[in-house]
Amino acid sequence: MFAFKTLERRLIVLLVVPVTLFLLVLGIFGYRFIQGILFKEWQAIAILRLARAAHQLDMRLHGQMQWMETFARAGQDSQGNEIQRWLLRQIKSQPGVSQVNLAWEKAAMIKGRTAVPDRSVEMSPIGYFYPPDGKTVGLRGELLDQAGRPLGRLEVVMSYDYLMQDILTEGWMVAQMACLVSQEGHYLAHSSSAMQARHCLGETQDPMELAMLKAMKEKPYGTLMGEGYRPDMVIGYYKLHAAPWAIMLHARGSEILAPIMRFRLYYVAGGVLCLSVILILIRLAVEPVVLAIRKIAAKADSVAHGQYGEPLAVTSRDEIGQLTASFNDMVAGLKEKDFISNTFGRYVDQEIARELLSRPEASRLGGEKREVVILFSDVRGFTPLAESLSPEVIIHLVNRHFARMIEVIQAHRGIIVDFLGDAILAFFDPLDGPLGPVAQRAIDCASKMHAAVENENVAEPGYPALHMGIGLHAGEVIVGNIGSESRAKYGIIGSAVNLTHRIQGQAQAGEVVISEEVYRRSEAKPMVLRSFQTHLKGIKEPVNLYVVHSHGEMA
Repeated sequence: MFAFKTLERRLIVLLVVPVTLFLLVLGIFGYRFIQGILFKEWQAIAILRLARAAHQLDMRLHGQMQWMETFARAGQDSQGNEIQRWLLRQIKSQPGVSQVNLAWEKAAMIKGRTAVPDRSVEMSPIGYFYPPDGKTVGLRGELLDQAGRPLGRLEVVMSYDYLMQDILTEGWMVAQMACLVSQEGHYLAHSSSAMQARHCLGETQDPMELAMLKAMKEKPYGTLMGEGYRPDMVIGYYKLHAAPWAIMLHARGSEILAPIMRFRLYYVAGGVLCLSVILILIRLAVEPVVLAIRKIAAKADSVAHGQYGEPLAVTSRDEIGQLTASFNDMVAGLKEKDFISNTFGRYVDQEIARELLSRPEASRLGGEKREVVILFSDVRGFTPLAESLSPEVIIHLVNRHFARMIEVIQAHRGIIVDFLGDAILAFFDPLDGPLGPVAQRAIDCASKMHAAVENENVAEPGYPALHMGIGLHAGEVIVGNIGSESRAKYGIIGSAVNLTHRIQGQAQAGEVVISEEVYRRSEAKPMVLRSFQTHLKGIKEPVNLYVVHSHGEMA
């Protein structure tokens, strides 16, 4: 694995590189996502603007149609001839009208004027014709009488320039060209001189024009885009209601997609700015952090060599300050644990150790005489068992056994003095209290130790079963630090310890044997299974012993 020599490089690689990759991936997917949204929004807006442009063109055509229909209905009036002549002048004066033609089917000359024998009452549906000049379009309608017979024909010729006036701005602000095409795809008018030679959509086999021609036959409006990530051309169309035409607007893809391109540019600029700020912040923030970490590292090295020294100064309230304070607390705890370990070993409950440390004799060599309850346990038949097992199995059995026993003894506030092979020496100190509750606690502890051994045997049936014998005795011993200035251990010495060992030797597997002193001192008299008197080595007089009930009692 690649090793970083400095924290700054680590932060740059582990922070800046992932952030860069994240921004890159987010930018790609975000760009695609926003591009799709902008395309949809643009298409919706484009269709609305096309509809407005088409509506404006429809209104101009409808305006002329209304004049023509009004002209036809004016024949019903008693002054119809005068009204129609006035309407004819108004039609000719309308914007975009280049020519008006009126022809009657039956006309007679009366006093030098054209007269109409029958009056027109309505006009047939207005149609369109296309003069050869290519610059105008004609609206043609038949004047009908009450019986629906044609009386004449009215034609109004309008210029494409007027019809398409302001179409580019009314449609798309970015449109480059506007065209009018028929439903068959024939070009009627256009706003670009480049289209002068063109006659029909798709005549050049352009894919977009062919697609447009197909789309016009299927839908009344739509937009089409060229191929590629950024299409060269975008075309939109919208069919008119007043005429069989469609208005088409052409625009460059780069202008249509300009907002998206600007977003991409802003995103890249924002990403670069973000990374620059991160690099500057790393530079500004790393140096004090590194200095603080170096101080902590140097202090940790000193602690590792047993030199605790003075605590580090806490100069801030942030995480570094909290780390320094926690480090100081840790060092203080290690210092206390070292003292406890050096004085009491690892097998004394921390709460009991602190209570013992509060006593003057705990911190100096020597001790004092006082009565305690002593416990001695030994695994029965372990020596021949060990000779038949592999070293790995033996170590597993011993470690498992001691782990459970330590847990039980500490739970009953016992102080473990030593492990002697597979045996355990512990005592229960009343400190300044009475011995009765301590004796009862020791008996309970011995009972729970047998129960724990039974649980061990049940939990791992694949291993040989272990059974203990436990002896308890209460007597006066010397309690304190035993050893020298360089190495000492908190423990007990005295004849009562040897007597407890002898009593333990009288216990069978699964039995708890107590002395008469323990039996007499315990608060609640234990259930005695049997009692006996025996001579013990080093004791002149016979002693009375009691086998008390325990959870580990053998059947």
